Amino acid sequence: MRKFLVGNAPCSWGTLEFEGTGGEPIAFGRMLDELAETGYTGTELGDWGYMPTEPAALSLELTKRGLVMLGAFVPVALKEPSALADGIARAVKTARLLAGVARDPSPYLVLADNNGTVPARTQRAGRIAAADGLSLAEWKTFASGAEAVARAVLAETGLRTVFHHHCAGYVETHEEISRLLELTDPAILGLVFDTGHYTYGSGGADAAAALDQFRERTWYIHLKDCQAEISARARAEGWDYFAALRHGVFCELGKGSVDFPRILRRLAEGDYSGYLLVEQDVLPGMGSPKESARRNREYLASIERHFTQTALEESA
Repeated sequence: MRKFLVGNAPCSWGTLEFEGTGGEPIAFGRMLDELAETGYTGTELGDWGYMPTEPAALSLELTKRGLVMLGAFVPVALKEPSALADGIARAVKTARLLAGVARDPSPYLVLADNNGTVPARTQRAGRIAAADGLSLAEWKTFASGAEAVARAVLAETGLRTVFHHHCAGYVETHEEISRLLELTDPAILGLVFDTGHYTYGSGGADAAAALDQFRERTWYIHLKDCQAEISARARAEGWDYFAALRHGVFCELGKGSVDFPRILRRLAEGDYSGYLLVEQDVLPGMGSPKESARRNREYLASIERHFTQTALEESA
């Protein structure tokens, strides 16, 4: 079976896309050093301005550490027609930087809702009901806006766009992911399947089974775990999304409820050739990011060694 390419991201070092999360972020140079030292070969960009925004300077930082750029997260309030023009401009600007440092494999523009900005969705993350969702007209606006961003990015830079379902946004639950995919062109917009956001947003449903269902639209994978006891407590006590983050709902890989052995085996059997991006969302100052990154990489390697060795033995 194919060995996986594995990257990590600034959010695992406390650099999140949300405002007001507090604390001083770890400098990008240290983050990239630690990412490379702990066994990863790819990274995402993080917030605009966290890493250099001039292609030559960014390329130098990546090349000297043997890293490739995998993508960049761009949130857009797609429900609001008035936000679309600015969203397209930011997405294209970001994609031009990605294209300027692109190697093999080509990076993705990672499009998402402007998560964490709508109080009702932020408060009810992890326990969204149908009544909390978009109307038919709003779905059409949302989906056409997502396609418009993806088409502009492709036309201007040649890069493809994947949509990131995400807690505290309007595409969180299984049904909402399905609806967005139904309303968008599979040739234009793909999905980045995030195991942790799916698990928390679906109330603990089976991420491996969902990945099977969404596999044809899944172009990119984010590996994130979800701590079942914390997510259950968050639902029971009515925590908002940021309270759940502060309590560590997205734990180290293998310490939550996501069935990573089954997910990795399915990807290997399906000959998935892209990167797996590890994400362990933490707030600034939480935990020991480098050591968590090392343990996460070792955990994935232990799974991979098991089934690759089994495959070799069976073929002998």
